[in-house]
Amino acid sequence: MKKIFFIICISYCLICNSNAAGYKVGNIVSDVFEPVRNFKINIPPGEWIVTQTASDAFYGLRWKSFILVRLDNRKFAEAIVFEEIHTAGVYEYIVNNEIVKLIFKNKYDGCYERPEYYYLNFYRKGTTYNCLRTGHRNINKRVYNPRDPELSNVYSQLKKWLRDNSLDLPKIGLWSNHGYFSRLVKGKLYSLGYYADPSVLNGPKNSFFTEETSEYHRNRIKDFPEHEKTMNKWTSIAAKRHLQFEKAVKAKERHLLNLRQLVSSSASLSSDQSEDTVEQLKKLNDLYKSGVLNKDEFEKAKKKILN
Repeated sequence: MKKIFFIICISYCLICNSNAAGYKVGNIVSDVFEPVRNFKINIPPGEWIVTQTASDAFYGLRWKSFILVRLDNRKFAEAIVFEEIHTAGVYEYIVNNEIVKLIFKNKYDGCYERPEYYYLNFYRKGTTYNCLRTGHRNINKRVYNPRDPELSNVYSQLKKWLRDNSLDLPKIGLWSNHGYFSRLVKGKLYSLGYYADPSVLNGPKNSFFTEETSEYHRNRIKDFPEHEKTMNKWTSIAAKRHLQFEKAVKAKERHLLNLRQLVSSSASLSSDQSEDTVEQLKKLNDLYKSGVLNKDEFEKAKKKILN
């Protein structure tokens, strides 16, 4: 019974008691996200809305989770999903086995090669693991009709918030997941997920809207160079975020991933993005001077580019 309960909780903790400490649904978070004690990360600019919270405890196991969403012109732009499960000293043999099953033997998802992943890098020794994954997701389907039927009620608060605000989720979005667990670091399991509409990176429009047929699929992306460029940008950003994540979870030095090459790409990306911004502003100014845009339209468009 305890084992079954643990499996349910570790896999589906988002459906538990919604009284997570610190943040409440509707709160606005900016700049720094500190969901639990001794875990703090910088988050992308803008106002992030808390759309779901959960926390509970059972026989010494404790977990918390939060979902943040950022909107752009009343449309979904990005989301962050955070989960922490505190397992220290509790049924270690059972917990260890279930963690291995959940992370490395889960047929629906996990830290192993899958066709929908664009990039995978991980460290594993025993039950210790440090994992970075990037790729694309049908965000709408993952929330409303997940492949794993037992996840169908996981996002109940988020779905209510979306309905109350008349918001839709993109069918195809960019995704990264950052996971870490070690008995050497207080036995806490961390998972941090980022989701984004490709428009956040000025990505091209999509013509295919399933995970299997998407232009971002690893087996098809070479045929769509603009999509590949966007995914490479996203993966470079994810690598930089993972360095911050490793620091936040206090990962041991020997558990760290080698992301040097991707982070170097991220530095180049910052330069490229600056050049893109200048070019966009020049084009916008030309439209304003030619009379295509009035002053109000020009200022709104300029503000959007700079943001």
